[in-house]
Amino acid sequence: RVLSGIIFVNRNGLRWRDAPAAYGPHKTLYNRWKRWSEAGVFVRMMEGLSGAQAERRTVMIDATYLKAHRGMNTKLHAITDANGRPISLFVTAGQVSDYTGAAALLDSLPRAQWLLGDRGYDADWFRDALEAKGITPCIPGRKTRTEPIRYDKRRYKRRNRIEIMFGRLKDWRRVATRYDRCPNVFLSAIALAATVLFWL
Repeated sequence: RVLSGIIFVNRNGLRWRDAPAAYGPHKTLYNRWKRWSEAGVFVRMMEGLSGAQAERRTVMIDATYLKAHRGMNTKLHAITDANGRPISLFVTAGQVSDYTGAAALLDSLPRAQWLLGDRGYDADWFRDALEAKGITPCIPGRKTRTEPIRYDKRRYKRRNRIEIMFGRLKDWRRVATRYDRCPNVFLSAIALAATVLFWL
């Protein structure tokens, strides 16, 4: 009952005190949510389920902006499997570059054959790091490059799946708009939405 209440509040963007009485006292919901979030329960749940079910031959990387209820915007960086289901998540301030997110997620990349990413990830150091892991980058080159980068255009078209994933996550009101100042709590809201939408 408590977990169902936590899901209901996060999906609908309610204040905790407005949670339906059927889920129990709102203070209990909030306290459990804070305790489990700070302990990393929801992130570990998503990572455990994705580790068992993900299609890892091809992975994708991208980032999206999320609004903040008060303060500066947030950026969500994500790695997904071939079907666009999230494997790893990382949250930064909105002005942080895609390169920073890529560097943070690099160690969490699974053993894959391909990584799909847009031009924002076209950096020699990132390509070298992927190839060192045995992963072939499928990333178009920036227009400022003097020599064009060759990549598999047919395979690259599948990258829209990660954009669809971001759209579905934003259907959850507490993901689309950040109400929690604590990064761990906000990341837990995203991980919970990802688990319910893609892994259960």
